[in-house]
Amino acid sequence: METSLNSSADRALVERRPSKQRSKVTNGKTLFVEADQRGPWARRWRDLFAEIISDLGGADLLSEGQRQLARRCATIAIACERMEGEAALGKEINLDTYGTLTDRLGRALQRLGLKRVPRDVTPSLADYLRSRQQADVPVEAAE
Repeated sequence: METSLNSSADRALVERRPSKQRSKVTNGKTLFVEADQRGPWARRWRDLFAEIISDLGGADLLSEGQRQLARRCATIAIACERMEGEAALGKEINLDTYGTLTDRLGRALQRLGLKRVPRDVTPSLADYLRSRQQADVPVEAAE
């Protein structure tokens, strides 16, 4: 029986290699093979990547494929943000390219399993009753 290239046995082989034989990206020392990482767009990319990873439950829960998709999402988001900045300055942007990037970002986020989950802002019955009770207390009694 053949094993796939991404089987857990293959991952174990990669993890057992000495760190000096792996890239800095694999070792977690850097996010890019060759990049300054200090510019404003690199910082923004890093922020987006961290937020996406956080939305997925944290880096320790993600597969390599999910991390790769998260990287792509951050990259596409940066491209969209750059175009939005240009548009905000009154410059023309290629709306076809912008639309394509936006659509691809949505698809990549869908593949990652991100979806909008509405936050429950309704107070519990106990909280509601407590707030009503506090509102009915006369000012003199509160002092």
